[in-house]
Amino acid sequence: MALLSIAAACSSSRSTNTSPKPSDAGSTTIPTATTASTTPTLPVSSEAIPVTTGPVHGGTPDRPVNAMPTELRTKYNYTEQEFFFSGTATAFQSVGQWTTNGKWRVTPSMHAPYTTRMIVRAPRDPAKFNGTVVVEWLNESGGQDADPDFGFAGPELLRDGFAHVGVSAQAIGTVGGSGLVLPIPGYSPKPLVKANPVRYKSLVHPGDDYSYDIFSQAAQAVRHPNGAKPLGALNAQRVIATGESQSAFRLVTYINAIAPVAKVFDGYMVHSRGNNGAALNAQPAAAIPAVVHIRDDLQLPVMTIATETDLFGLSFFNARQPDTAMLRTWEMAGTAHADQSTLDYGIASGHTYSPGTPAPDFSSLCGHINDGPQRFVVRRAFAALQEWVVHGTAPSHAPPLTISGSAIARDSNGNALGGYRTPDVDVPTRTLDGTFDTSKSVICSLFGSTTPFTSATLHALYPTHTDYVAKVEASANAAARDGRLLPPDATEIIDIAKEA
Repeated sequence: MALLSIAAACSSSRSTNTSPKPSDAGSTTIPTATTASTTPTLPVSSEAIPVTTGPVHGGTPDRPVNAMPTELRTKYNYTEQEFFFSGTATAFQSVGQWTTNGKWRVTPSMHAPYTTRMIVRAPRDPAKFNGTVVVEWLNESGGQDADPDFGFAGPELLRDGFAHVGVSAQAIGTVGGSGLVLPIPGYSPKPLVKANPVRYKSLVHPGDDYSYDIFSQAAQAVRHPNGAKPLGALNAQRVIATGESQSAFRLVTYINAIAPVAKVFDGYMVHSRGNNGAALNAQPAAAIPAVVHIRDDLQLPVMTIATETDLFGLSFFNARQPDTAMLRTWEMAGTAHADQSTLDYGIASGHTYSPGTPAPDFSSLCGHINDGPQRFVVRRAFAALQEWVVHGTAPSHAPPLTISGSAIARDSNGNALGGYRTPDVDVPTRTLDGTFDTSKSVICSLFGSTTPFTSATLHALYPTHTDYVAKVEASANAAARDGRLLPPDATEIIDIAKEA
């Protein structure tokens, strides 16, 4: 069940790091206290290089679908431009029987022309660029493009000098068609060619069989521009792939089957996957096993992060596997597949679900949705992956969420035990639950829930507001010291406690 993030269709001090980083002496990335491993040099790819045109202008409005919030662009002094890229994409067919271990092989099958787009966010000051480009497989589950990972991690990516490229890799968000669309009251999803017909009239997509190669070619356009230069004068030293939810399912298949052939990325962030991968193509012979692991012979780093919802709602529990030299998994306590920060990002972006209609009120639709710490952990995960890719320093291991029977074990306040922990669950004021609630609609079940503590419970835990703030400060500062939180996020969490 390849579910969504509705993220961008609707949604948040410098470190003491002494490790050298390219062109970024002020990085907020901090090293983790783990055993270092050597990251291999990426081989030269034979992947096709598309022709890039742009920056794109025109249409009403004269801005990209999924434009970043103006506040972020201004605060961090970033540019945002849209480019089209065109070429001939390859579809693949599986070789042999694909099994759970993920050691899959493919062979080219068909070829077709395409034209799609990318949104490029880059620091205006070249000296700030840290050399790494995060390429996000835009999520299509809502029937149109969404950039959930940028929604969660944008502040870390921008303050640390990353470039971010959002890629319209699939057909449904680009030109429309059948696919996974989760119904939302009042929401009429529109692909790019219908959302802004003048701007996007030249886009052509041959179907999702070709999406894996289109995604590879997007990375090539960033690394080796042919025509317009998406990064301008900036030179991409490293390219990291990321995808959340539906896009994470596709990344699982990409990592296992396409990456060994394409060789265009330096690392991967797999955010909120389920128990298997996405289909390679529409042919029955390309069926995906019910349970899929990330292959254990990885040559490049793969970071997997999972919410409480993903464990049983998307059955990720069945696909759990041990960390390896090139694989880390963090299961985040107190988190839901989508949450309040998801919605906040959409509001800040000025997105609506369809022209002329406001975004749905998810609080009315779903009740008190999860407002947990996912964004802080996602930011930390990107910083950790950057350190891994650049310096070969593997991220810390995190304990899995504790399981009791077929559910997540919880403390006396209802919060999850185990997992990657933050002050939200260690100094709680509410129950943060990511359980996939089958009594709700599919959309609402992805948002989890927040249940505030009673006044009596709060008073028993924290006799005074000063006492509460002191405990949050101690927890957040300890998490920053041991690498579980980035220092700016620890400060933000403390400030939120002071204002509570």
